[in-house]
Amino acid sequence: MCNASDTSIGAVLDQKISKEPHVIAYASRTLDSAQKNYSTTEKELLAIVFVLENFRSYLLGTNIIVFPDHAALRYLMSKKEAKPRLIRWILLLQEFNLEIKDKKRRENLVADHLSRIPISSFDPPIKEEFPDEHLMLTQKGKMPWFADMVNYLVTGKVPTHLPRSAINRIKKNSRLYVWDDPYLWKHCSD
Repeated sequence: MCNASDTSIGAVLDQKISKEPHVIAYASRTLDSAQKNYSTTEKELLAIVFVLENFRSYLLGTNIIVFPDHAALRYLMSKKEAKPRLIRWILLLQEFNLEIKDKKRRENLVADHLSRIPISSFDPPIKEEFPDEHLMLTQKGKMPWFADMVNYLVTGKVPTHLPRSAINRIKKNSRLYVWDDPYLWKHCSD
């Protein structure tokens, strides 16, 4: 099923299993400024071309029934005179075993919805600062938990201001770690 609106294209790829449709994939995209100027028939044909290009790996070698909500597309396939763009698209459609059956808009709800999702004209400003940028930033006077261990791994010296239990813990835990400047790696079972 596919549909085109003034600003975007929506499509649903489904497969009938025991007469019930089962959705395989959804797709939609916005139209660029040139495509927005296409006629309704051209936009609907563009939607079919979009479906066939997007889901090509699923569709090659199978019988395909496309359900647009534009009845004129069925007759466009047999038309002799058309714009070069339409002829190019029709040649692309001939690569597939394709049948076009129009579906009323109220029966094509999902594709219709995908093609009519509101597009925000407001572009939020680009954030130049990431939220986790200062995650590893040390605060004044407070050292990270691994600082003493890294100092021990690099220099082989234990800080003298620590109690004996903390020194023993650093020496014991340092056997599990390797300092590869600027990274601290931990040996694990995997």
